[in-house]
Amino acid sequence: MASTFGYTCGFIAGGLTLASYMMHSMMPLRIVALVANVFWIAYGAIELAWPSLVAYALTIPINAKKAWTVHKLVQAIEHAKSDAPVADWLLPNMLRRVVPAGQTLWRKGDEAKEMLYVHDGTLRLVEIDETLGKGALVGEIGLFAPDNRRTLTLQTETACTLYSLSADGMAQLYFQNPKLGYHVMRLVVARLMRDSEKAKARADAVLTAATAPQVAVFNPEQRTT
Repeated sequence: MASTFGYTCGFIAGGLTLASYMMHSMMPLRIVALVANVFWIAYGAIELAWPSLVAYALTIPINAKKAWTVHKLVQAIEHAKSDAPVADWLLPNMLRRVVPAGQTLWRKGDEAKEMLYVHDGTLRLVEIDETLGKGALVGEIGLFAPDNRRTLTLQTETACTLYSLSADGMAQLYFQNPKLGYHVMRLVVARLMRDSEKAKARADAVLTAATAPQVAVFNPEQRTT
């Protein structure tokens, strides 16, 4: 009887473990993995399979910690408004680094591998001579571009403290909660609309200057011969 119950626990544990491997959402994956650990421990205790018992007992705190981390991220994103600062829900998952002034972070045409959040300092987009200060997010468009290429060169104008998130990190966060993709896409669309408005304003200014009537100014000192 004990052996039958033990094998039943083992089969359930194996099925749950297999199911967790096929899941894409991280929170359900961690919960299923935790339940599988419990059945593996029961199997090990009943069948006296000590390696299995010890291994899966040690795995429980690891899965529990990761599940709690995912839960906190999900809660942060769930309560984030569309206009909430990126630091409220993305910054805890980014890597911090300090960059001196005058350093080129990437050039136009480079492969896009990360996006950056400016904690302090100033960045400059070289081709359009635009500065980005504290709280700015830059580089997200390249991660979503079809060719994953940078559209502008980025340099540090002053010493900066930056937080970076890699393309792989973004993909992992997306799998943890697909709503993250919605928030990031809102940022991308807002940036594209802003850039489009700036380009239109520059084009209108050039057109206005080109079509403005030229007014001749009479100079009494000028004489004709």
